[in-house]
Amino acid sequence: MLSTGTYDFPGGEVLLVDKPAEWTSFDVVNKIRHMLRHHLGIKKIKVGHAGTLDPLATGLLLICVGKATKRINEFTGLDKEYTGTFFIGATTPSYDRETETDQVYETSHISPDQIIDATKQFLGDIKQIPPVFSALKVDGTRAYIRARKNEDVTMPPREVHIHEFEITHAAIPETSFRVLCSKGTYIRSLAYDFGKFLKSGAYIQNLRRTRIGNFYIEDAVSIPDLEEIIIHSINK
Repeated sequence: MLSTGTYDFPGGEVLLVDKPAEWTSFDVVNKIRHMLRHHLGIKKIKVGHAGTLDPLATGLLLICVGKATKRINEFTGLDKEYTGTFFIGATTPSYDRETETDQVYETSHISPDQIIDATKQFLGDIKQIPPVFSALKVDGTRAYIRARKNEDVTMPPREVHIHEFEITHAAIPETSFRVLCSKGTYIRSLAYDFGKFLKSGAYIQNLRRTRIGNFYIEDAVSIPDLEEIIIHSINK
C-alpha cells in the first residue's frame, strides 16, 4: 500500500489504484490528473493507465504519472489475475451486466463436477473473440460505439494464454472463479465461451482484477485515500 511520504509526481510515480465499480479506467486517469493539477498547482502533468478495466469491474489499475508514463508499455504486457462470478444460464450482448439478458438457457443438465472439469478446455493457448462491446477499434471506430448503434460488428479472433483457471465455488446460477491469464484476454469472452461449452450460456456477474505481474490489489489504494496521500505528501 502507498505510504504517506514525499513523492515526485512530475519525475515519475507508479500508483496502484483500486478502481471502483461504474468508473471507466479513463475516469480514474482524469480524476487523478485533476487531483495532481489542483494540489500540486501545475497546469500539465502526464497521467495514463497500464491496462483498462471494464466499467463494471473493480480492482487493480496501474496509474503511471509524469515520466513514469514511459513505462506503460512495459506494464501492459504483464500477466493479470482476476476473480469473479459467472452467471450460468443466460447471456447478454455485452457478456456482462452492462446490457440486458438476451437469451435464457437450460441448466438442469449441468453438475458442479462438470463446471469444474470444463476449466480444462480453456487452459494454455486458446483463441477467443473479443466482445463487440469493447474499446477495440474496428475500421477505425471503437467497437462498442457501433454495437450501441446496433450495427453489425465482426470481431477477429485473437490468441491468448490462460495460465490458471480455478473454480472456487461451483453452483447454478452463480459460479465463482479465479483466472491468471496473458495480456489481451477478455474474461467476458471467457465467460461466454465457458457457458457455450456447458451447452448453456453464461455472462460475467462480477469481476475484480487482483494482480498485474508482481503488483497486487492488497497494495492498492482507493481514490479518496490517494487524494489524502497526495495532500499529505506536499504538506510535509
